[in-house]
Amino acid sequence: MKIIIDVNHPGHVHLFKNFVFEMQNRDWEILFTAKDKEVTLDLLKAYKLKYKNLGKHYSGTAGKIYSLFLHVWRLFFISLKFKPDMYLSHGSVPAAWVSFLLRKKYIAFEDTGNMEQIRLYKPFADAILTTESFKKDFGKVHVRYKGYHEIAYLHPAYFSPNSKIFDFLGIDENTPYFILRFISWSASHDIGQGGLNLELKREMVNLLQKHGKVFISSEAELPDDLKRFQIKIPPEKMHDALAYAQMFIGEGATMASECAVLGTPTVYINSMIAETITEQQDYGLLYHFTNTKGLTEKIKELLSTPDLKNIWKQRRDKMLSEKIDVTEFLIDFVENFKV
Repeated sequence: MKIIIDVNHPGHVHLFKNFVFEMQNRDWEILFTAKDKEVTLDLLKAYKLKYKNLGKHYSGTAGKIYSLFLHVWRLFFISLKFKPDMYLSHGSVPAAWVSFLLRKKYIAFEDTGNMEQIRLYKPFADAILTTESFKKDFGKVHVRYKGYHEIAYLHPAYFSPNSKIFDFLGIDENTPYFILRFISWSASHDIGQGGLNLELKREMVNLLQKHGKVFISSEAELPDDLKRFQIKIPPEKMHDALAYAQMFIGEGATMASECAVLGTPTVYINSMIAETITEQQDYGLLYHFTNTKGLTEKIKELLSTPDLKNIWKQRRDKMLSEKIDVTEFLIDFVENFKV
């Protein structure tokens, strides 16, 4: 069996990597295709995954339209040479369109609910896999599973945090630290949405500095006064850093959900509502703020809570006991899918 996995985001590399490792052991041939966006290519290299670069990531409406057709064109010719039996992705329009052109099966994971993209790939999908909490109904191609994307790579069966991350961070193991995540707000699903302004970002840093070390992960360029807090570790080490953090505060849904699965106290600030985030909030694994009202007060409350990490560990263990191993689910689903 030969599969092309098209990825649009660093988190998608993590989503599929354990599936790929297992299927390669079964002599399946798998090729990633990816845009040069953030640290996506760095992760593919770090995990020694076979890939083809579809080109740079473009922002703005005109850039996105141009890159869509450019990447469809490039993926088409890569496919002619590789001859895949199937395509997998997290809601990739190029993979959907090329699979249709070549009359191959296409399986999509979905968790953002971004209808701008879904409308473009859904007509060509043979299966769309979502968590049970996902409210939209995609009809006969819709398959729900009891889990989250992040469980596919952060389940204890696949991930155990490495304490050597403290060496990369340049701090002692007994030093509490906090991770802030700022996004660029340039994705198509970010249009009309919002999070933290610069003044509040600075306020967060000043508050957290009183309780430990502060590290910032940011998609956009940071102002000079915040650059010294920028985290500088290999991208494949980020989950180790998130696991040992005292608290995560950020605008990015992927990292917020990752921290919830890792059992790290999480405060998520984004005006967009996502079903996975809502369910994780019900488990008590994160607090979601659609605006900044009450945000500082909640952070101060968490900072003053004794044994905070242990409380989150118990909540995380309860959540995992009620969810499936998502990688095992994907392996079984693809193996039994009729090509």
